[in-house]
Amino acid sequence: MLRVVVQSAKNLPKHRIGSPDPIASVTFKDEKKKTKSIDNEVNPVWNEVLDFDLKGTALDSNSFIDVVVKDYETIGKNKFLGSTKISLRDLATGQVRSLPSKNVPLVNETGQNIGATIDLMVSYDPPANAALNPNNPQSGDAAVDAGGGGDEGDESQPDGAQSSATGAPLSPGQSGNLQKRLARAHSRHRLVNKPQDFQIRVRIIEARQLPGNNIKPVVKVSVCEDTHRTRIKRGNNPFFDEMFYFNVHMLPSDLFDKNISFRIYNSYSLRADSLVGEFKLDIGYVYDEPAHCVVRKWLLLNDPDDSNSGAKGYLKVSLFVVGTGDEPPVERREANDDQDDIESNLLLPAGVTLRWATLSLKVFRAEDVPQMDDAFIQTMKEIFGGDENKKNLVDPFLEARFAGRKLCTQVIEKNANPEWNQVLNLQVKFPSMCERVKLTVFDWDRLTGNDAIGTTYLNLAKIASSGGEIEANTGQSEVGFLPVFGPCYVNLYGSPREFSGLPDPYEDLNYGKGEGVAYRGRILVELSTKLEGKEDKSVDSIHSDDILVVQKYQRRRKYCLCAVFHSASMIQEPGEPIQFEVSIGNYGNKLDTTCKPLASTTQYSCAVFDGNHYYYLPWADTKPVVVVTSFWEDISHRLESVNIILYIYHRLKSNLKAFKTGVLAKMSDNELVEIWLKVLTQLIEDLESFPMPELEGRSNLTSLDVQMKKLRDSGLTNIMDGARRMREEAREIRDTLADLESWTEKLKMLAEEPQNSMPDVIIWMLRGEKRVAYSRIPAHQVLFSTYSEQACGQHCGQMQTVFLQYPMDKSKGLKVPVQIRVNMWLGLSAHEKKFNSYSEGTFSVFAEMYENQAQVFGKWGTTGLVGRHKFSDVTGKLKLKQEYFMPPRGWEWEEEWFIDPEKALLTEADAGHTEFMDEAFQNETRFPGREWKAASEPFTDVNGEKSRNPGEFDCPPGWVWEDEWTVDDNRAVDDQGWEYGVTIPPDDKPRSWVSAEKVYHVHRRRRLVRPRRRVAVPAGGPQARQILGDPDGWEFSSLIGWKFHRKERTSDTFRRRRWRRKMAPEDRLGASAIFQLEGALGVDTEDKEKGSKADATKLFGANTPTVSCSFEKSHVYHLRVYVYQARNLSSMDKDSFSDPYAHVSFLHVSKTTEKLQSTLNPTWDQTLIFSDVEIYGDPQNVALRPPDVVLEFYDHDQVGKDELLGRSVCAPMVKLNPGSDQTPKLLWHPIIQKGVQAGEALVAAELILKDKTNESDLPLVPSKRAENLYMVPQGIRPVVQLTGVEILVWGLRNMKPYQLATVSSPSLVVECGGQRVESAVIKNMKKSPNFPNSVLFIKVLLPKDEMYTPPIVLKVIDHRPFGRKPVVGQCTITTLEDFRCDPYVITAEGAMSSKMALMMASPSKHLSINMEESRPLLDAQEKETVDWWSKFYASMGDQEKSGPYLKKGYDTLKVYECELEDVPEFKGLTDFCSTFKLQRGKNENGDEDPTMVGEFKGSFKVYPLPDDPGVAPPPRQFRELPDSGPQECLVRIYIICARDLQPKDNNGGCDPYIKISLGRNSIDDRDSYLPNTTCPVFGRMFEMTCFLPQDKDLKISVYDYDLLSRDEKVGETVIDLENRFLSRYNSYCGLPQSYCISGINQWRDQLKPSEILENLARLKGLSKPRTEDNGTSLTFSGTEYRLAQFETNMEIHQHLGPARERLCLHVLRKQGLVPEHVETRTLYSTFQPTLSQGSLQMWVDVFPKSIGLPGSPFDITPRKPKKYLLRAVIWNTTDVTLDEKSITGENMSDIYVKGWMPGMEEDKQKTDVHYRSLDGDGNFNWRFIYDFDYLPAEQLCLISKKERFWNLDKTEFRTPPKLIVQIWDNDKFSLDDYLGTLELDLRNLVAPAKTPEKCSLDMMDYLEIGVPQKMENAKSLFAQQSVRGWWPCSIEQDGKKVLGGKVEMTLEIVSEADADERPAGKGRDDPNMNPKLDFPKRPETSFFWFTNPCKTMKFIVWRRFRCVFIGLILLTIVILFLAILLYSLPNYISMKIVKPLK
Repeated sequence: MLRVVVQSAKNLPKHRIGSPDPIASVTFKDEKKKTKSIDNEVNPVWNEVLDFDLKGTALDSNSFIDVVVKDYETIGKNKFLGSTKISLRDLATGQVRSLPSKNVPLVNETGQNIGATIDLMVSYDPPANAALNPNNPQSGDAAVDAGGGGDEGDESQPDGAQSSATGAPLSPGQSGNLQKRLARAHSRHRLVNKPQDFQIRVRIIEARQLPGNNIKPVVKVSVCEDTHRTRIKRGNNPFFDEMFYFNVHMLPSDLFDKNISFRIYNSYSLRADSLVGEFKLDIGYVYDEPAHCVVRKWLLLNDPDDSNSGAKGYLKVSLFVVGTGDEPPVERREANDDQDDIESNLLLPAGVTLRWATLSLKVFRAEDVPQMDDAFIQTMKEIFGGDENKKNLVDPFLEARFAGRKLCTQVIEKNANPEWNQVLNLQVKFPSMCERVKLTVFDWDRLTGNDAIGTTYLNLAKIASSGGEIEANTGQSEVGFLPVFGPCYVNLYGSPREFSGLPDPYEDLNYGKGEGVAYRGRILVELSTKLEGKEDKSVDSIHSDDILVVQKYQRRRKYCLCAVFHSASMIQEPGEPIQFEVSIGNYGNKLDTTCKPLASTTQYSCAVFDGNHYYYLPWADTKPVVVVTSFWEDISHRLESVNIILYIYHRLKSNLKAFKTGVLAKMSDNELVEIWLKVLTQLIEDLESFPMPELEGRSNLTSLDVQMKKLRDSGLTNIMDGARRMREEAREIRDTLADLESWTEKLKMLAEEPQNSMPDVIIWMLRGEKRVAYSRIPAHQVLFSTYSEQACGQHCGQMQTVFLQYPMDKSKGLKVPVQIRVNMWLGLSAHEKKFNSYSEGTFSVFAEMYENQAQVFGKWGTTGLVGRHKFSDVTGKLKLKQEYFMPPRGWEWEEEWFIDPEKALLTEADAGHTEFMDEAFQNETRFPGREWKAASEPFTDVNGEKSRNPGEFDCPPGWVWEDEWTVDDNRAVDDQGWEYGVTIPPDDKPRSWVSAEKVYHVHRRRRLVRPRRRVAVPAGGPQARQILGDPDGWEFSSLIGWKFHRKERTSDTFRRRRWRRKMAPEDRLGASAIFQLEGALGVDTEDKEKGSKADATKLFGANTPTVSCSFEKSHVYHLRVYVYQARNLSSMDKDSFSDPYAHVSFLHVSKTTEKLQSTLNPTWDQTLIFSDVEIYGDPQNVALRPPDVVLEFYDHDQVGKDELLGRSVCAPMVKLNPGSDQTPKLLWHPIIQKGVQAGEALVAAELILKDKTNESDLPLVPSKRAENLYMVPQGIRPVVQLTGVEILVWGLRNMKPYQLATVSSPSLVVECGGQRVESAVIKNMKKSPNFPNSVLFIKVLLPKDEMYTPPIVLKVIDHRPFGRKPVVGQCTITTLEDFRCDPYVITAEGAMSSKMALMMASPSKHLSINMEESRPLLDAQEKETVDWWSKFYASMGDQEKSGPYLKKGYDTLKVYECELEDVPEFKGLTDFCSTFKLQRGKNENGDEDPTMVGEFKGSFKVYPLPDDPGVAPPPRQFRELPDSGPQECLVRIYIICARDLQPKDNNGGCDPYIKISLGRNSIDDRDSYLPNTTCPVFGRMFEMTCFLPQDKDLKISVYDYDLLSRDEKVGETVIDLENRFLSRYNSYCGLPQSYCISGINQWRDQLKPSEILENLARLKGLSKPRTEDNGTSLTFSGTEYRLAQFETNMEIHQHLGPARERLCLHVLRKQGLVPEHVETRTLYSTFQPTLSQGSLQMWVDVFPKSIGLPGSPFDITPRKPKKYLLRAVIWNTTDVTLDEKSITGENMSDIYVKGWMPGMEEDKQKTDVHYRSLDGDGNFNWRFIYDFDYLPAEQLCLISKKERFWNLDKTEFRTPPKLIVQIWDNDKFSLDDYLGTLELDLRNLVAPAKTPEKCSLDMMDYLEIGVPQKMENAKSLFAQQSVRGWWPCSIEQDGKKVLGGKVEMTLEIVSEADADERPAGKGRDDPNMNPKLDFPKRPETSFFWFTNPCKTMKFIVWRRFRCVFIGLILLTIVILFLAILLYSLPNYISMKIVKPLK
């Protein structure tokens, strides 16, 4: 542990205004901690303790801490005051335990003392296992603080840092840190949630410390079911450097949930345990990183199956997620990258190992699960006497998924309310990169697949927090918490609940795809997280105690919901009657039988035409009311907090909107400050006044509630402190916008409530008996709270406008089913009395039934009612009787039954129409050839049904006839209006009609019409017409159905009338009594008694009372809608335009604007006046929440249906006092089409309450432009000013054919603000695509306010034969801001191009550039060391590769990491003229972007003109234009290299080559393809000629070479050469740094610098530059320049040209012209047009031939590698493991040494065998020789070899130069045994030990750690040339490395030339020299037994068994002696006895 006590500082520097607010930060090894800030203090005292956890590692002697003191700023970066570094060497060496640092001076950025000091105390507590090591080589480099603590504190704890609450690391994916989530929401928010192209790039760089001996690792990367693998490498530290591309086309939300999986396998091993280690992370995690990438980070690999295993090695990767429009960042390889520190660069923060955690998900029970199985089996059971159990036809189980793991509960059969009581233990590795636990309830099916019932997610980011968020502001690190949830119910939503045996069209909703349209049950779950410790069972039963504990969370309270429907409008077509159903959960769902029937539906109503476009429901003064009572847990403490935060959020948002509008409208600073102060003051007041409710004493409290309260409190305090500081300190208020917006986002985040167990309120629109459209309203929005007014939902008891939507609407809201205005109130039953204060109008409750009769033989009665009952409900299906009606409990009858016809259900043909045409058809018949006579039914309707005689038609009240009956002859009829037909039996009338009479025609008819119009709408609406109906209240219909009318007709066969009976509450007063309405009123139960068991669910809802709210008085309003203009509408017609008009709807009235022709930027300038709009309810409430004005924009089509362009909503300004002088302000409102913005509309509306007595108070009627067309009045319409628009029309390019014909003679029409001007016609596009006359001028009245400025519209018209002039392309320029200028300021750019003007001025003689003769020759050595690539690498900052180039003082060039056009200072090279893309019409595939059909080159200047015609107009801007004729040019294209090309071959490689096309010329460089590479170095220069502007597009493509199949295009880039040629930035040829007349930087332009400077002076209107003093001084543009000031510190070399030219060049480089450069151009392909396919580094020079020849081109041929030889002499080995026992029992080894260089495994070399080494020593004197190609500049070996024998080409690899040496034991009859290995990096060689005794494994340790070294003992062999000594070999045993032996070697690097001079042979072969190797002097014991029998006898047999041998010999002698003795003794004895000689 390292502890730093930051005590105090003194004499900090003051500001100009006030004192600083100092904050100190201490950085140690990239970990930064901060103190809190102290306000206004130059001598701050902090006394704060900052602890750094060293994670068990000891301090090293190079460590230091960085202390930075800053001035804390609320907005923007903290300001740097001073810093200091304190070395920790004394602590590290153990000399002291604490280090007091007093009066340490602070320095500024340049290292100068600032006079301030700081006092600190640093103490160090070494870890128990750490031995203090003064020479510990770990580097202590640490980042210096670069500033920053914004309002949030810019450093939170790193993801995964120890959380102080639990000591558990929390992953990035589970960070509850709001800032992270905000950033994530922000980066993902920009993506449209539709399927799109993404590219995931994975670069596998290298692996380190892989476990195992002699392994061959391979990496497999899997993304979205696609897998790539690397090449197989050898060793424990393999170097791969391979790039993989994964292309996907999917939804961003789906993609971010997918994983990237890395697995390393040992390819040697065929067994199942070949997996070495793996790592997984979310793609979303990578996308949320800066620039959507993770660059060169180490991954810690682990064993997925073993929870206790440690690290299984490290893998270094770079990951990029490239989306549409993203440019992947460039990977920079650092100089010390090879030794980089794994620990500090780990993807997971340093020191955090992956730990096992268990997410314990307790699943208790579920409720309200809908029926999922067919009732067939159930019905069979019932037939045989089984019980009816319809609602339980479901077998539910729950599945939980997280991070690829899945667990399921048991299946509970036939239970809609299952109790599982199981715990699912999900084992996950922390930190996990996955974010959501997916919970799906399935219905188990025995035979078929399981069906999903509903899906929900637990988002771990919302139920956990990593803490550390507000550390910077308070100095206290906030405590984080692990994922925790519940016990709490989670609601499921999905498809409608009604079961049908047919496939469910909305099944996807049940899997969580899209917004669920209905409630489908809920599950009670609890989640907790345990660290470490693995659970025994993954699924277990919950302990009974826990089940008892959770009972208290299931306590229910009664809730009451009331919804009053005020209007339903914008209905598209009339159709069947409409009713609305409101439900919350299952309560109120009329098709569900599990709950009591409730008054949850409105009465059926038929839609009425609004007179213009839509239909509405004519509720008039009687508004339908629905009442739903339900039972839920009381979670008010959660929802109140949410509502309070949302209240603050909405207020801040609306104030912010006003502030943004002010900024847009360019208000004065004083006004803006006022609005800004109001924003902040109100925010601070709100945060102070509305605290979060306390949790004490609340029911249903969970631990997450407590944590969320802490999180919210700290978050709100944070915002409040930030707002206060901002109010005091902010300087530039526009800059605060970003912070304010981030606070709104943060408030929105804080308002998210994960534990919201109350289901949403769902409103359904039913048409007849079919569910049509729905809307989900979160319950908290309408919830009442007694805590405070702000804790009530934003819509509680308030009117809200709701647009219903179709389920799974594919068109995304293109059509609106209905717009309703509804007032909802939801509250606890205990608070229901509070509802009285919210309710308006009088509530009345009725029971109702219908009496039905049919007509049989002319008489009405009940006999003909087929399938109907005498008394029924409105549907006719439910049988009712008066005597069975019972009022609900607590209610009583107030009146008797009475007849009351329902007026809203009658469908009269003229309802809602202002004009109507009565019609009748007169029919006549005849026999063929006879006279015509009246038919049997002389008058019928259009369908032939009997109709009235025209004389019987009456004019209804409120209508007047406009004409008499006339014959309609405007049809396919003859001159008298007759049409003729033939009757074919059995029909009694013809099927078809013709207009010409033939003899055989027997039937004819003609149409009689009589128009009438409405004079005044009766005040009561439909009520006034009651007198017209039947006096008995009957309604008539010709068929049994929905369509009824009031007056009886002869064709009617069915009639009905409605009976009603009023009810009243017994003991309650006020509107809240309606909440007592529960249960059905009465159903005929006779059938039930008969035992037929009627199916209750088939009945369409039970008979519930109807509730209505009546208003006695309505108020009349006057509405004016000002529709001024729209812009950027979608193009719907093929001619690139639309013919737009707008439907404006307001409640039940609508009007239409005029139709404009062919425009996407219509200006209607129209006021729509709705004179008398009746609105019921209190005007104050209307003013508070006025109904919306809905504008729908349509494209008018002559043929076919008008298409919707989009919809916009505008809230009117309400004036309750008509005389008030408030005027509405026109504002831009977004037009939304299919959920995305499709333009903007400039509209405003005002709603004025009409005073009955005085009409004159209304505003004046605006002036008319035409009949009934009112303009927008003065005061509202924008103020205009006379403006001049000057247009440079240069030319058209790349025009695509129109209607299969090429565009040959186009002209351009420019429209702006109602004015238009047309250019001259281009005679022939092919010869010259430029316009003959280049400047047009328009005088136009434009608004002064930029906000209202209309766009400029460009239309290209092609002049075709026969006078046809089609529009072949168009372009809209929305903002004119960029083109505004002051006409009296002479601009340098004028509109001229340096090159073009020069060509006009220059004589047309050929210039020759005479390079001075004193050109020194480049010596050979310079050519070798310095080339163009040296310049390139020097410019890239790569010193190693550039060699001595910079020391020689040569030029560098500018390397742009983007296209030259994208460099900001060159403004896209469009300074002469911009390029505007021309579009055409609607694309063929409908919803995509319009197609590009060409380009217009031109520019604009917009400036005000004087209003007085007498004043002279300002000078014209476009003058001195260059000649627009064609120019022949020489183009040089330099292609340097490509990066990250998209692979096209299956092996993940590519064989790229260049293809260039320019005009009709093309170059194909196929022969020079580069095999198997995605980063090719081309080094190619191509020269082409072209004519500009015809051949302006230079297209450079990269193709992939294929031998057999067609070459594939990788990508291409297009350069506009014309822009480069015309630009005043001299982009045709970049300016080098110096003027050289020889060498590699020789001048290559056509003109010398002095000539270019003279041209520039002429263009800028300046005098010619003057030179003096032999060209060493020069005056230009009034400034004197001297050569000395440019070349003081410059190295003067022999290649430089004359001083005058050099000076001119230096001056030119000051003028902002394009320097000599290399640009990086992104390649795109048609396959993925928005994604980068790689990039190309290149540049282009363009030289007009008319000026003369340019200089010689640069030579950019790639560098060639150098051949080197590595000679390794293996002298001896020692301490080798003795691996075997000889026959005689001795330990011995037959040692040999094997060696190779990685990448060249086929050149493995072995020594001879040192047999029978008994002491581990081996003597070899053996030489290995490896020849290799080496790139000194890159320090890599270049290896060319075929990867597989069938490959055609060799692949080039670059690998680090390494030598691997292994010691082996030779076995003749079995596999050789491996004894140890040694891996040496030749660039960074471990210094050998001089003697074997000093040689140990510790020498190699630093390599394993991978720390950047500053050690002298690491040297490059290329520098040392030769080295000799001992190195240790290691072998792995039991997971640890142990010594396997030591080897003595000489390593020598020899160049090819030296090798010829000093030859040497392999082994000991000839030439055996340099050095000569003698046969090793091995001990006599070293031999192979099989080939040396004598030695075997001598050294094996004799040595071991000599005693035995001697003993045996002696024994043999003795035995022989005895044998001879025994043999000769008898003879001797006998001789003795006989004595024969005697």
